[in-house]
Amino acid sequence: MVSDPFNGCDAKMRGMAVEKLIGGISRFQKHVYPKHQDLFEKLALGQRPDALFITCADSRIDPCLLTQTKPGELFICRVIGNIVPPYPDAIGGVSATIEYATGVLRVPEIIVCGHTDCGVMRGALDPGALEAYPNVTAWLRYADVDRSEPHPSPELLLTLAERNVVTQLKNLRTHPTVAARLAEGDLTLHGWVYHIGAGLVTLYDEEKSKFVTLAAGAKP
Repeated sequence: MVSDPFNGCDAKMRGMAVEKLIGGISRFQKHVYPKHQDLFEKLALGQRPDALFITCADSRIDPCLLTQTKPGELFICRVIGNIVPPYPDAIGGVSATIEYATGVLRVPEIIVCGHTDCGVMRGALDPGALEAYPNVTAWLRYADVDRSEPHPSPELLLTLAERNVVTQLKNLRTHPTVAARLAEGDLTLHGWVYHIGAGLVTLYDEEKSKFVTLAAGAKP
């Protein structure tokens, strides 16, 4: 008999977490779905999202909450470090998502959104701490980090997050479907950084080669 590694208190907490999620589903079915039934019935027939939103898997980021979008408006790709491996170096889920979004759904916009206090940036700065996680370590080689700093400051982490977004935008351009759409002139790429504590988003200005703040009420 295999013992449960989540025994005792941990198992109880795990059960409580699942119960919370199930309770959320129940509230969705009773209160949310009825209010938006027409939208969900329409979405059941197909999708035409406005953008591909590539962001980190960090639990503190909610793309739809951040952008105030409804179901069907964003095609979302979540992966640690909002990393886009250059084509064809690591063909897999991220590459397939990009190809489907640009080639099949033909989204007009792609947004790469990083964030402050990114654990991937911390890990890339201190690779020794991730020796037990070979897949994470291998993935981090696509992050634009070229120094070692086990105790980085928030300012350094922000700088690395911004640089990483710019690198992933560059990597995006190597994907055939993205390159083709850019050549056609009907696809636009955007780089964002979400500042979690402040609730702000900074946008990459390619002409100025820096991130600028999107003020409340302003249009990008």
